[in-house]
Amino acid sequence: MDTGNSKAWQATLTPHRSLTRQGFLAVMLMVVAVNFVVGGLFVALGAWPVAGFAGLDILIIWWAFRANFADARQMERISITDHELILDKVRKDKAQEQQRFVRRWVRVELEEDRERELIGRLLLVSGGRRVPVGEFLAPEERKTLAVALKSALAIPHI
Repeated sequence: MDTGNSKAWQATLTPHRSLTRQGFLAVMLMVVAVNFVVGGLFVALGAWPVAGFAGLDILIIWWAFRANFADARQMERISITDHELILDKVRKDKAQEQQRFVRRWVRVELEEDRERELIGRLLLVSGGRRVPVGEFLAPEERKTLAVALKSALAIPHI
């Protein structure tokens, strides 16, 4: 007996991050060293308040990287079974969100402006709902995902 739980197609989407934790430490050590030298130079010249701003630079850069790494922890999983499409979204500081669509009623829409060669949002549309997918992906990645989703939804029921 088919329970509808067999996975026919699945994709896991995560934001791309090119900087590893080790790279982050190397960049931060370089920023600290440069700011220490510059701050020390200004203290030696008698402009000691500049050293405080050099320290502030370090804090701002650290905060920006911390926010970037926090954003990297989001994830979306799209599963297409025999009868439904399941979208699971995991965001930082939020509970996991799951949305289910009847497979035969869901449409994949990609907002495109072909004249200006712009690619917009990728949406799952069903019954008046328009749910964005892969907002953190690059435009070409959204276009590739749209083609893959349309193809997966077109495969007949197993």
